[in-house]
Amino acid sequence: MTTDGKNNEKRSSVVSVPDDISLFQVFDEDHDRFAFPGPVYRVTGGHGGEAILIAGSQRTALIDCGMAYCGETTVGNIIRRLSALGRDRLDCVFLSHSHYDHIGALPDIRKAFPKAEVYGSAHCAKILERPGAHSLMKELGQNALELYDPASDKEITTEGLKVDHVLSDGDSVPLGNETVRAFETKGHTDCSMSYLLEPESILFTSESTGIIESREYVHTPCLKSFVQGLASMEKCRSLNPKHICLPHFGLIPQDFNQRYWDMFRAECHAKASYVAEMKARGMGEEEMLANYTDKYWTEAKAMEQPKEAFLINSRHILGVLLKELDELNSQEKRNGF
Repeated sequence: MTTDGKNNEKRSSVVSVPDDISLFQVFDEDHDRFAFPGPVYRVTGGHGGEAILIAGSQRTALIDCGMAYCGETTVGNIIRRLSALGRDRLDCVFLSHSHYDHIGALPDIRKAFPKAEVYGSAHCAKILERPGAHSLMKELGQNALELYDPASDKEITTEGLKVDHVLSDGDSVPLGNETVRAFETKGHTDCSMSYLLEPESILFTSESTGIIESREYVHTPCLKSFVQGLASMEKCRSLNPKHICLPHFGLIPQDFNQRYWDMFRAECHAKASYVAEMKARGMGEEEMLANYTDKYWTEAKAMEQPKEAFLINSRHILGVLLKELDELNSQEKRNGF
């Protein structure tokens, strides 16, 4: 089943979703970034990571959960969508990685659907066993609450932040006639996974393979490794999905798929060259960070990511690039980019 404009309008009226901001106005107005083929629906409750519901023929699944501050809204969206489909059960939750903006609402979802089983990578499971990870999740979740919903008295909790079933690269989880296949895609984090829904051929990518911000620019948030991020991109590209759903964005047009992969690869190497130039000019870490922020930060991003989080991530990105410059330059020469 492919949705058309009329169906999309009907779908969106069922749930409460955040308004679009300029950061997402990338393609023509007639492109609906949430017009999924098949029984797939956006149930996102607020800013931050998306939450996507898949209504398989036998089981219902969720890809990521979004932030904690809007968890109750996300749960409400899920319940309304399930009701519209004549269902009342959520069976599976798939985690793309362990960051607060993608899984913060999991405690609310577990409370509403206690029988739902959570799937993620082995490294994600290990991270969520650490008390320090829960403390950080709670702190970041509280910061997001104060930023996006300061009048709320919601208590941010991490109870239930855990993985029930560990997935390895290539594992499959059946939903009936549909199957979700898991693929390790490291680079953004060591726990990142992408998910391919078949037979619809929708690839829900992780942040390791980028986030589109304009038709000319793909953000490359490889906090752990650009080399691994490029390898993850090639893995995703080899799957040749018909539809690509990007984190913090949604679907890109099908005729943009191959260009997107090319843009990601080019931007990884462009950032490496940019950092190499700053290093050659004798810049220290703080000066590099200031220059990087001037180049890549925009106020529109504040609606989806607090500037403090941007600065923390940018510091990681610069550190990774400095460490991997030689390997990235060798790779660039070897492949003729």
